[in-house]
Amino acid sequence: MTAIAKVKSTQGRSPLTLAAKVFHWVNVGSLFIMIASGLQIYNANPVFGGRAGWHFPFVGLLGGWLAGGRHWHFAGMWLFSLNLLWYGVYILATRRWRHRYVGANDLKALQLSKNPKRRIYAWHRVVYTAIVPVLLLALLSGIGMYKPAQFDWIVNLFGDWFALRVVHFLTVPAVLIFTWVHSLLALKAGGDRLIQAMVPWPLSKS
Repeated sequence: MTAIAKVKSTQGRSPLTLAAKVFHWVNVGSLFIMIASGLQIYNANPVFGGRAGWHFPFVGLLGGWLAGGRHWHFAGMWLFSLNLLWYGVYILATRRWRHRYVGANDLKALQLSKNPKRRIYAWHRVVYTAIVPVLLLALLSGIGMYKPAQFDWIVNLFGDWFALRVVHFLTVPAVLIFTWVHSLLALKAGGDRLIQAMVPWPLSKS
């Protein structure tokens, strides 16, 4: 029995699963860096209210000042962008996009299915798909803020500099809301499998 269990455990730890775990953990780290340093940048010149506007508490922020916050922010941005790029190549090469993102069957299930778990899976894919344009919007608006002269078409696309800053700032609560809803739906759909999916080692069962 022990030998069989070991074989099954080894078979279950596929490179594909490991790649997904690495992607999630790098995402968590890079998003934390970008949010903590982004709020440090915000404090230097608040989006709402100007320099006299409301500031975030300095506890947990990265950089210590404007330039330091920018350095951390760009480092996190590059880590996040490259991680997103390789994950995009990964899901295309392995065809995981077919069951990772929302499809016609999911929309049909939301309308007609009486199975609560099937509806949860459908909602999970809807949420997972909806975050993609939000992340791309965060990157696009961030590039426009970083190099407004070189990418003036991005600034013009959003209307003006203030609108660009507001949109970039609002992607932060959007990502936080996604994380909460994504985790809640995953817990309802998979339970312990969510924990297993987030750690890079197999969990022992007593």
